[in-house]
Amino acid sequence: MDFLHILFLAFVQGITEFLPISSSAHLALAPYIDGMADQGLSFDVAIHVGSLLAVILYFRKDVLALTIDTTRHYLLRGPETSHSHLGKHIIIATLPIVIIGAVTVGFAMDDLRSPVVIGLASILFGLLLWYSDWRGEKKRTLDSMKVTDALLIGLLQAFAIIPGTSRSGITITAGLLLGYKPREASRFSFFLAIPTILLSGVLVSYKLISGDDAVNWGDMLIGAVLSFLFAWLAIHWFLKLLNRTGMLPYVIYRVILGAILLILFL
Repeated sequence: MDFLHILFLAFVQGITEFLPISSSAHLALAPYIDGMADQGLSFDVAIHVGSLLAVILYFRKDVLALTIDTTRHYLLRGPETSHSHLGKHIIIATLPIVIIGAVTVGFAMDDLRSPVVIGLASILFGLLLWYSDWRGEKKRTLDSMKVTDALLIGLLQAFAIIPGTSRSGITITAGLLLGYKPREASRFSFFLAIPTILLSGVLVSYKLISGDDAVNWGDMLIGAVLSFLFAWLAIHWFLKLLNRTGMLPYVIYRVILGAILLILFL
């Protein structure tokens, strides 16, 4: 892969991972846009890892407090804090994607990366995001989260195995439908990305290391670093503009993208 191709893919991943527009869809569509061969899932995972490091470092104080307080409370019987309360629900919300993803990962990777599937998912889940933004009460904070809330968000996150759904989009949608403030729903979505991306990265990395396929680790490293930088900027500006713009700009983009894909590929 040449540098411009790596830069393009890292930009697509970094910008779209934490915006509710589906990074997996845009990566699957990249070969149709730049005319290059499919970059493969190993490179996809590398640039996802770059995004993972961006969210960990951006929320480093919260991530550290979540790790320490959750460990202290549930393993060492320390006092419950708002961070340990949140940590428990992040773990609960991660369980569905672990179970469902393990069962369907082969099918999802091989058969769902088509433009028609992406187009349909972009429109359907984009309209659901709009509805949640319109109808949600937007009053709750993460301190009020219940186990049933975490399970519902986690179950809906499992739909993100379908490119075009958007992992961040569907989890933010669930949070808004449950009445959480947009910034709170978005923060939970970002925190939930950490174990989700980490687990998928470990799984595919193990397959790469133990397999016989040649892997260009240099390209993957460059892609991860660039994705990190773009993801950091995306998180910062998404949160900065959230109260001003709401979800409507992302819904409009998703519907237009989906319509174009259906017109071109149906």
